[in-house]
Amino acid sequence: MKKIMFLFFIILFLPLNIFAYSMNVIPGGESIGIEINSNGLIVVGFYKVNGKYIARENIEIGDVITKINGIEVNSINELTNLINDNLGNSINLEILRHNKIYNTKLNIEKDNNVYKTGLYVKGSVVGLGTLTYIDPITKIYGALGHEIKLNETNRIVEVKDGNILFSKINKIDKSRNGRVGSKDATIIYNKVIGDIKKNTNKGLFGLYTAELPNKETMKIGEFNDIQKGHAYILTVTSNDKVERYNINILDKYSSGKNTGKAFSFEVIDKSLINISGGIVQGMSGSPIIQNNMIIGAVTNVVIDDVKFGYGISIVTMLEEGDKIK
Repeated sequence: MKKIMFLFFIILFLPLNIFAYSMNVIPGGESIGIEINSNGLIVVGFYKVNGKYIARENIEIGDVITKINGIEVNSINELTNLINDNLGNSINLEILRHNKIYNTKLNIEKDNNVYKTGLYVKGSVVGLGTLTYIDPITKIYGALGHEIKLNETNRIVEVKDGNILFSKINKIDKSRNGRVGSKDATIIYNKVIGDIKKNTNKGLFGLYTAELPNKETMKIGEFNDIQKGHAYILTVTSNDKVERYNINILDKYSSGKNTGKAFSFEVIDKSLINISGGIVQGMSGSPIIQNNMIIGAVTNVVIDDVKFGYGISIVTMLEEGDKIK
């Protein structure tokens, strides 16, 4: 078995297209750094304090700590300060677990005169992906084509705020069947190009805040426009240069029309295969072009055959991005 890594009523004079996104967008392909600050602190592990695990009884991996003693907490520094200001040997926690709020107590202990919780937590996530499109009118962008999850919890990261950042690709760790490679990049943290509003199973969305790229816009291809046969992707494999690489659309799936597996494709470009072996991590969001239309973006790779992958329809991404207004 192959494994996969990821009432109609028209009122007179109203326009048929009720969506606010443009029918021509700026195609992406640029590598982007991603920095998300979560809503609360995400529990990713436990450690022993004075020889025992003091937090496992009431806390689970993936819990999000939103308040300590009734005070909102969003950073590790805030957590440390609230614990040090605490007068007792326990703290009251408000946690979010599977979209439900719970209240519990956590015993804290001193170890070498330092109060410790026994919890490993994260307040931010950093990653790499590919910009898919920018709407030149609204300046809403879409990227990735899928959600960002924490490896430790396999749960989607809830966005408090965040940014997309300029990045340069240093090298490619090639994929091979059974093992997916990745792009190695330098993220330029002082070069913010957009904010992050939403992290969803249809992609990452926000407002592009940098100067718009000097590129021609491209027509949007509807799901029905997707055809079997030749297409190409736009992505970066070296430095910050967006290159064009040939692929072959294999099939499309009505049942997956609004998902990250709306159609399948194969990388046929010998140059890209030599560079990357096929599809690698960091390529998610690379726009897919067919018949001079942007039809979708790369989302998944077939682990057992890394030249094969899946894409999401560009319309699905645009409709999701349109919701941030």
